Amino acid sequence: MNHTANRRRICLVVPTNRECAATLAEVVAEAQHATARGDVEVQLLVLDSSDHFEAHAQALAGVPGICHLDEAHQRAFLDQVIHSADVTKPDLLLDLMLPRGLSYGACTNRAFLIAAALGCTSVHRRDSDLYFQTHAGRKVFPIDVEVAALGRPAREVVTTDVQLDEDRRDLPVVMAGASFVGDMSVDLAGIRDHDAYYDLVSLWAAEGSTEAEKRALVEESFTGGEPFDGDSSLLSVVDPLRVDMHNIAFHGLHERVPLPPATDTIGSDYFLIHVAHRAGLPAVLHNRHIVNFHTGERKSDAGFLAYQLRFTKFILSMYYFHFIYQRLSNDDPATIAAIARASTWQAREPNERKADQLEQAYRRLGGRFTTVADAVRERRDPLLVEARRDIDDYAVLIDAWAELIAAARRTQLRDV
Repeated sequence: MNHTANRRRICLVVPTNRECAATLAEVVAEAQHATARGDVEVQLLVLDSSDHFEAHAQALAGVPGICHLDEAHQRAFLDQVIHSADVTKPDLLLDLMLPRGLSYGACTNRAFLIAAALGCTSVHRRDSDLYFQTHAGRKVFPIDVEVAALGRPAREVVTTDVQLDEDRRDLPVVMAGASFVGDMSVDLAGIRDHDAYYDLVSLWAAEGSTEAEKRALVEESFTGGEPFDGDSSLLSVVDPLRVDMHNIAFHGLHERVPLPPATDTIGSDYFLIHVAHRAGLPAVLHNRHIVNFHTGERKSDAGFLAYQLRFTKFILSMYYFHFIYQRLSNDDPATIAAIARASTWQAREPNERKADQLEQAYRRLGGRFTTVADAVRERRDPLLVEARRDIDDYAVLIDAWAELIAAARRTQLRDV
């Protein structure tokens, strides 16, 4: 994975806040596989906010092209980038890029900036709770499809199917992604047969959705794809429900628009998939799904409650995101920021009703979900305030993003 001038440099990233040596071994194998293709140089980036940094460092020892950063080094890099950029509210931006709480969007935004500093043309994200499928004795690596498609004019990309308008085919492919097999992406499998499952999951539908639309959404939500049995790929404007953020790669788009840095919520990192869809940008949907699994920590009492509260905040955040998605028609950052700000001007009453419905659904589920219902009731107003404030913060980050990307390109990681 050493630098070669004639190769595109790409960034394969794993953000983690847990022990994941086995997953790191899988992703190292993917990086080595991509390097052996001969047309790319892979920079493997591990953003490590866990308590297992030393164990991970041992697992990564001897791997060329590795950039393994703990939070202190991430913070030093961000501090240098932010303070060398021409931006307002630098302290707020640092908090949004490396917040105290868990943020799927913020950790991926850090990867975007570090990839820019490393001179990478694309970012390929994997998560710490995955491994790859095996077919015919070989690992099924998504990176093959991603490298073959990203950044190329759409008409030059070879796929097994094409559903892209002719006037879109000279645009570059900005995204390649697939889904998963294994455990549900949202940890609700244990209640799928309970009638309150529909009450809970349907709450993420847009205001005004019909019952038929809600039932279709509930049926296909969080369930993934089929096991791999040979390559299938589609060049199109990709439906956001068909791809998952732990099996995704971006070219260009991630340097124009960041992800929402919302804390303690799931789903905050899916925004660019919707931007690509609403702006009609070419993307490749493939079937090299990763295998998703749930860690033991999520099943503990503390982990269970924290996760369900993240789901709650996801539901409340969708009140604003649906407003944004319905009005998006391009990937212009100024337009997106303006729509985001406008979404916060909505009356809060519909979201208050959703908070009450969440509590009721959790209470109907009973058992350990009663604790979640109690927490939703207790934290109702702070959760509602946070969901709105997250959008305001996101608009601030969008405004600063071009300057942050430019500053990152000027920053040498070895200097921090």
